Amino acid sequence: MADIRSLPGFREFYPEDRAIQNHLFTVWRQACRRYGFREWESPVLEPLELFTEKSGEEIVKQLFNFEDKGGRQVSLRPEMTPSLARMVGARANGMPKPIRWFSIGENFRYEKPQKGRLRSFYQLNADLLGEASATADAELIALCADCLLGFGLTQKDFSIRISDRQLWFKFLESEKVPTEKITAVLGVVDKLERSSPGDLLEAMKAVLTGSDCDAPKLLASVKAFAAIRSLNELEAIAQKDAAMAARLVEWKQLLDSIKALGFAECVSIDLTIVRGLAYYTGFVFEAFEVGAEARALAGGGRYDTLVKKLGGPDLPAAGFGMGDVTVRDLLESKNLLPKYSDGPNFYVMILGDDARNVALEDIAALRRAGFRVEYNLRDGKFPKLIQSAETIGAQYALVYGSEEVAKGITKVRSLTDRTEATIPRTDIIPALRAVLEEGMRAILP
Repeated sequence: MADIRSLPGFREFYPEDRAIQNHLFTVWRQACRRYGFREWESPVLEPLELFTEKSGEEIVKQLFNFEDKGGRQVSLRPEMTPSLARMVGARANGMPKPIRWFSIGENFRYEKPQKGRLRSFYQLNADLLGEASATADAELIALCADCLLGFGLTQKDFSIRISDRQLWFKFLESEKVPTEKITAVLGVVDKLERSSPGDLLEAMKAVLTGSDCDAPKLLASVKAFAAIRSLNELEAIAQKDAAMAARLVEWKQLLDSIKALGFAECVSIDLTIVRGLAYYTGFVFEAFEVGAEARALAGGGRYDTLVKKLGGPDLPAAGFGMGDVTVRDLLESKNLLPKYSDGPNFYVMILGDDARNVALEDIAALRRAGFRVEYNLRDGKFPKLIQSAETIGAQYALVYGSEEVAKGITKVRSLTDRTEATIPRTDIIPALRAVLEEGMRAILP
């Protein structure tokens, strides 16, 4: 027999794993809905051009792309933002602004599987479109923090580091970097914390080829600017540059809004964060675990030109993504994953054929009322049926034997403390609803 296994970087979810996954999704959905965001979805298979238009041809090596049977170049989606920009762009003129959308979808990237990064992953995306002010960025940063706090994490467990590509552009312009070179220089900034000084210098020389900039001098200035960690330090530098000073007005609005929303302790200024994707146009941010692992948990920023680039109207936009892989790893390391049981509320023990049809009628009524109910499909003895109820994780057992049916009653048995009580079948739905809300004391004499 062939040994067929799942592909590298793809996960299988057994019921107990899926229960935990659904817990992540529930926390995300509840947070987004509290902020007024509406859920949307896009096709998992998209035209390849949608992703190359946004990120360039170099993105192809990271995609699961192929030619379909109709001769079209297609790809499994690696992210949601291009689909969002297309969909919003198609109807933006008729939509009330701002537009608050979120999605929880599976994405695919063809890269080497490693800890915290797989080829298939689920991601929360939250986007706010149609508002250019820093209050929209603050709203998204607050939502990002609220999502993490919703899992039981505290403000000491993670930090959201905020930076600003627009501020970097103004700084690099003041350093006489040619406009066409700035995006490439930001690519070097993105590697400041991951590369050696020698490699950084060589990278800076390479991106400045053909310009009059002095690579060692610029690298030193970039490192000094990236080391800034407070608004006061930024304001001191901006005194010499009117464009930077004007931008800091928006910085103050951003930080004041975050403070007023109650998340000041969750954020910090970190100008080394520039986000590798070139479509970001303003504030950018990333959430990291605080501690030895320093896992990246979420990231996003402002992308004011993308909707227009993909054929829609000129619409300001910002958003973030949060993946399930690193979040789940973090929660597991902190023992914050709930112990889930997917068992039924009630396991109906049918003892004998003369009780079966009556029991099935009650089972159908309970299911229509919203209860989760299982029962023995074939006859069995009481001890074996109790064992089955416990094995599947049922909360309570209901006993239907010939004696109970004759009296018009059923016995309710707690599978945790073994207490037992009798209820009339005519009262079964309200009685069992009370049991789930209050425990066995609701029906004990």
